[in-house]
Amino acid sequence: MATDKFEASLKKLEEIVKHLETGSLTLEDSLKAFEEGVKHAAFCSGRLDDAERRVEILLRQKDGSLKREPFETEEN
Repeated sequence: MATDKFEASLKKLEEIVKHLETGSLTLEDSLKAFEEGVKHAAFCSGRLDDAERRVEILLRQKDGSLKREPFETEEN
């Protein structure tokens, strides 16, 4: 499922960031990790953009206008 891929990619991105923050990698390994992180970030960003478009389609009004409503979380 696509959600599983998103979650796995996000988790890997978090791991890469933590590893980079330790400062224990060589320059070459840091660059490789950064490149991998950029790929995961791009994938996650694309999936979030897709989700946003799907939500906008669901909120589209009969006249074609888009009814924007604030996204409410449990914190709100």
